[in-house]
Order: sequence, then structure tokens, then C-alpha cells
Amino acid sequence: MLYASLKTLHLLSIVIWVGGMFFAHFFLRPAVAGLDAPVRLKLLHGVMKPFLGLVTYLSLLTLFTGLWMIGNVAKTVVQAGGSFDMPLDWTLMAVLGTLMVLIFGHIRFALFGRFQKAVLAEDWSAAGTAMGTLRQWVFVNLCIGLVTIVVTLLT
Repeated sequence: MLYASLKTLHLLSIVIWVGGMFFAHFFLRPAVAGLDAPVRLKLLHGVMKPFLGLVTYLSLLTLFTGLWMIGNVAKTVVQAGGSFDMPLDWTLMAVLGTLMVLIFGHIRFALFGRFQKAVLAEDWSAAGTAMGTLRQWVFVNLCIGLVTIVVTLLT
């Protein structure tokens, strides 16, 4: 029951995280592209701040639940007298997931910080530049997330 609950939390965290990035990149960004810079950047700041706050917790929950599930399976196998060899898809998932968390940390604590500082100072040129960099890294993380999901489902 605990394993199933943690796996559910793991998957829901991923769905919200990756789905949010997909929505922001392919729907929100194009929808606000025609707005004047101050309006567009304030709106994006208003959306990104709570989303990144939530994803801070979700990314850590994803990491924790994934490591717990791997550890639980390894412990069960070893206690039964076997030797635990982590499957390739689990290894790829763990490596790519950890990479996503690290990239997210950069997005949340470095890039968003620059963006927020520029928006609060109403420096729209700097805010636009910061948002462009932030968007690129979100797209990288989105691609890694989608690849991770596909690799996990196909192996």
C-alpha cells in the first residue's frame, strides 16, 4: 500500500510538472506574445512565481519517492537472498530525473531570481532577456521530461 501510494505521488508530481511546462511553452507563451512588454512580463511573472514554488516541492517529492521506490525494491530483493541489478530504464529515469531537478534548481533560484528582480524594477529590457533565457531552460527540461517518460514506457 505504501509503495502504491508513493508511486501515485511520484507520477502525479511528474504529470503536474511536465504538463505545466508543456502548457506554458506551447500555449501560454504564444497567447501572450502580442501583449506589450510590461503587461506580458508581469503576467508571466504572476504565473511563473506560484508554478515554480509548487514545482520546488514537486521536484523534491519526485526525487524522494523515486529513490525510496528503488531502495525499497533493492532491499526486498537483497532480503530475499537475491542480487539487485537496477534495470536500465530505472537507471535512465533516475539520471534524467536528477538532471531535471538540477536544471529546475537553476531555473528557480538563478534565472527566475533575475527575471523577478527585473520585473519588480520595471526594467522591461532586462526582464525580457531573463524571460528568454528562462524559457530556453524550461524547454530543455520539458524535452528531458518527455524523453524520460517515453524511455520509461518503451523499455
